Amino acid sequence: MKQERNYLLLTPGPLTTTDTVKATMLKDWCTWDKDYNTGVVEDIRSRLVSLATASKGYSAVLMQGSGTASVEAVIGSALGKKDKLLVINNGAYGARMKQIAQVLGVALTSLDYPETSVPAADDIAAILSRDPSITHVALVHCETTTGMLNPINAIAKRVKQHNKCLIVDAMSSFGGIEMDIGELGIDFLISSANKCIQGVPGFGFIIAKRSSLEACKDQARSLSLDLYAQWHMMETQQGKWRFTSPTHVVRAFQQALNELDAEGGVAARALRYQENQRRLVEGMANLGFSALLAREWQSPIISSFHAPTEKSYKFEDFYAALKQQGYVIYPGKVSKADCFRIGNIGDIHPQDIDLLLKAINNAQQLWR
Repeated sequence: MKQERNYLLLTPGPLTTTDTVKATMLKDWCTWDKDYNTGVVEDIRSRLVSLATASKGYSAVLMQGSGTASVEAVIGSALGKKDKLLVINNGAYGARMKQIAQVLGVALTSLDYPETSVPAADDIAAILSRDPSITHVALVHCETTTGMLNPINAIAKRVKQHNKCLIVDAMSSFGGIEMDIGELGIDFLISSANKCIQGVPGFGFIIAKRSSLEACKDQARSLSLDLYAQWHMMETQQGKWRFTSPTHVVRAFQQALNELDAEGGVAARALRYQENQRRLVEGMANLGFSALLAREWQSPIISSFHAPTEKSYKFEDFYAALKQQGYVIYPGKVSKADCFRIGNIGDIHPQDIDLLLKAINNAQQLWR
């Protein structure tokens, strides 16, 4: 079924999905039905683990709500009363992890950087050496505040050298950037249905070491966001959810996984995203826009660009002009720079980027 699109979402999620993903939501599913729990939920759980690592000893749990709800489930369940969290923060989503910990009453310290700075593994090792009370370390892999891809390999190596539990918010990177979380020693990886797997919003998921999930028992600070209880139910009851499952969204996600496989897996999808981002940055430079970040720190997920300096430029007018031509972009989120953001994940292809650049060229008449 071909569905009319009002515009392409050039955002870090929700994002543009295929017609076939949308079409799967036209069928109703019973949340307690065996065909749903075994045939859909359990299939998704096993496939997520396979995408994440070749290592044994990992499991996956799905959690209703936004990606932030899944982050809160992990922080609120993985840390006991005697534990302490170090948050590595260089953007809005690292700051959100800090806020979650504060609201939940989790013992907290943070290593804070400016939004355009890269966290240094040596800094992290130093603070872990100075403060042996730290038991858990949390960071964002792709910080979509700017589009920065934080150096997960170097950071994970130092965290594991100090024998700390590692929590990674891979919300906007999992499924679009190749990694093996077993090789990295990640204890909890968190992502969401509406990111690089190219599903729709409604649930997040956690891929974690079984031993780390077992250690969460009786530690949750929330009933509905009890990570261990949710995992234990799915693990022992063939994919059943503790509370009402977002059935339509889950079925759409299974279809999105099928389409990821058909594309050639994460490696092929990563290449498409990288090509989208390369064309975007080069094309924007040709139009007079400069990228906020240096090339080596730019993720293939979303890019930030400095706003035009002309006094007649207004983001709201720019946004409206692009939307009228069929494209939606994101405002900036950097506190000390006037910028805007353009994502290139989802059902977006190089030819879409070429057409977007023509639309941006047309919109420049607003301030030139």
